[in-house]
Amino acid sequence: MKSQRKGVIIIDKPAGLSSARVVATVKRIFQVAKAGHTGTLDPFATGVMVCPVNSATRLARFLLHGSKTYTGVLKLGMETDTQDSTGIVTARNVVPQLDRNELDAVFGQFRGAIEQAPPAYSALKHQGVPLYKLARQGRPVQKPPRAVSVFALSIQAVALPRVHFEVTCSGGTYVRTLCADIGAAIGCGGHLESLRRTRCGPFSLAQAVTLDQLAGHDRAGTLDRLIIAMADVLPDLPVLRADASLARKIAVGGALDELDAGDGWPSVTPGGHIKVVGPGDELLAVLEAQPGGRYRYCCVLNG
Repeated sequence: MKSQRKGVIIIDKPAGLSSARVVATVKRIFQVAKAGHTGTLDPFATGVMVCPVNSATRLARFLLHGSKTYTGVLKLGMETDTQDSTGIVTARNVVPQLDRNELDAVFGQFRGAIEQAPPAYSALKHQGVPLYKLARQGRPVQKPPRAVSVFALSIQAVALPRVHFEVTCSGGTYVRTLCADIGAAIGCGGHLESLRRTRCGPFSLAQAVTLDQLAGHDRAGTLDRLIIAMADVLPDLPVLRADASLARKIAVGGALDELDAGDGWPSVTPGGHIKVVGPGDELLAVLEAQPGGRYRYCCVLNG
């Protein structure tokens, strides 16, 4: 029988496993019907994976586009077809002897709102086919550049040809493309040699467990200690605490049109979200504010 556990588990993904394999492991160990994640990590990368289970998978979309923080190593002077260390080397160039200030000036060009062309080796699709499959068939497709945000980008250490860095960026940002673009701006090319995600939305490595630790909790019967409750998954959203009457109405998706946003409801601009928490601190729903003090359901979490 499948478990009715619901909430979020934070995994410290090891190198060498796909994100799908990590999710499958979480699903098997927790014995749940549904599990997912809120942002793919390439197999060579490590770090924070946020894995919602059962009805918490309905909250994934609110976390998918949140900011993410990484530490990584840019290796200058070597370009690869995948823009990372797993690819085939396509060019080798001499790395200029840049000092820290010169490197930081180049890095500064990539802070803020930037345009980024998604890599040919990515899970984005073209006519229904993932780009990486087309690239492996020798038919690479280059998607047009799209807007992403680099909120913070700093150099942590320099030992040329390697530059250790930390970046906080919007969801959908490709750090390997960022490295390739920085290498191109320097003039010698480069690729992402290693990557570790240290934060995904509100969750960090401090809350994460390795798959070995997860197996240990399974053997000890303490898996429930690892689950972040549904009401705590979106800590930055304003909260409406529903009484028993409103909780019953929301649980069945009752109409919200006649509810007055002024009676204890958070003040949210249209397009913003609030979470509704019931008398027992359970998450009942996520609502989106509409013009005129109205709300609409984004999701109802009644199971």
